[in-house]
Amino acid sequence: MTRPVALALRALGLGDFLTGLPALQLLKRALPRHELVLAAPGVFAPLIPAVLGVDRLEPTGELMPVDRRYRGVDVAVDLHGKGPASRRLLAALEPARLVGFSDPAAGFSGPAWYPQEHEVTRWCRLVGTAFDLGDTTWPSVVGAVSVHVAGAEAGLTIVHPGAAAGSRRWPAERFADVAAQLHLMGHRVVISGGEAERSLAEWVSLASGAPTLMGLSLPRLMSVVASAHLVICGDTGLAHIASNYRTPSVVLFGPVSPALWGPPLDPRHLALFHGDGTGDPHGTEPDEALLRITVSEVLDGVHRIARALDTQPQPETSGQGRR
Repeated sequence: MTRPVALALRALGLGDFLTGLPALQLLKRALPRHELVLAAPGVFAPLIPAVLGVDRLEPTGELMPVDRRYRGVDVAVDLHGKGPASRRLLAALEPARLVGFSDPAAGFSGPAWYPQEHEVTRWCRLVGTAFDLGDTTWPSVVGAVSVHVAGAEAGLTIVHPGAAAGSRRWPAERFADVAAQLHLMGHRVVISGGEAERSLAEWVSLASGAPTLMGLSLPRLMSVVASAHLVICGDTGLAHIASNYRTPSVVLFGPVSPALWGPPLDPRHLALFHGDGTGDPHGTEPDEALLRITVSEVLDGVHRIARALDTQPQPETSGQGRR
């Protein structure tokens, strides 16, 4: 017998993918007999076998139509946003039931959207309310995906200077200063980045003397973060990978408050923030709140985490070169 299908739309970036997983797990709890299909970018396909609850990924781009073979799907859930564009993509499939936040102007019913709600909590509340699941408090993305690739190097301190928007990128020279000082303290520092961030990562590498860690597949990157000593980055997807694996992290926030996108309350994680959350998360220049974070503050944060966890970096082994 063919299983009914529940299709969830969340065609966004890595951080969005990870923060949406708890809601998908709740959806599977609500509909255990359904095949749960996630409509999201194809780059996440290698992670799906390690995601509890999701049965299949349907590749699609941001606000791109979902394949028409899902027309008449039993349940469609808008985990993409609050606006009418994503809801209309799902409505075009003519599902038996369409779930999303309320948008009276567009004629869509549902729970109210709360602007000052943490991203994980928001989508869990939507699913929990729609399917009468009761208490759906879900503190974080911890353990949402379990990817471990053999041979991933352990014990690294990962400095990641990139972010999707310039307003969320702390100055490169400050990242380089942090990386250089951590190396002097005995950390095995690497500078990470995606292909689009190659020039930035290479600049920080040259300025700090730390090697780059580039060109990794998504599963291998997640495995490296899982076994890392520490992650230092801005408000970007790598921070959520660290949260998923409970890898210690110092996360630098600027235009967006950590109350909305920050790591869970855990001594392993420190969110630095000196703003009011009113900046532009898609701006081209570093947000003023982000610029208020100093190099010494980041280094002090590293010490605070080490004291809380009573951990020290592992020294570099002999023969380990820099590239």
